[in-house]
Amino acid sequence: MSDVSAALGVRLYPDLVEPGGLAPALVATAAAHQLDVGEVTAPEQGRSRFTCAEMTSARGVVCVSLGSQARYFMIDLRVDGDVQARGDATDLLQVAQVAAAWRAGITLAELTARYPFMEELGRHPVAHAG
Repeated sequence: MSDVSAALGVRLYPDLVEPGGLAPALVATAAAHQLDVGEVTAPEQGRSRFTCAEMTSARGVVCVSLGSQARYFMIDLRVDGDVQARGDATDLLQVAQVAAAWRAGITLAELTARYPFMEELGRHPVAHAG
């Protein structure tokens, strides 16, 4: 069994094995559907190089990782390091659509309305010591 097969769990993610993991599969999916997700990167070492991907834009970072017990893609939208929205998609195309929409300027409210599997996380005011 190859490193990528072992990391991904062939039973859950057989479609990610041939391209070499989540990041290259996401690039291929976006290209096949003409979605602009920007540059897709993955960690350079360890199991996460097959199971994690990030797409960085001027608006922030879309981080994606794989579920380990069931097939799903965990998505975090981060702005300045803070998670603004999160969700679990069941299809890689949904991940690419969310990333492309975010990159294109969709608001969080529009994003969660269009993609009901995404949830906007409430902002908590920071108490200032006075």
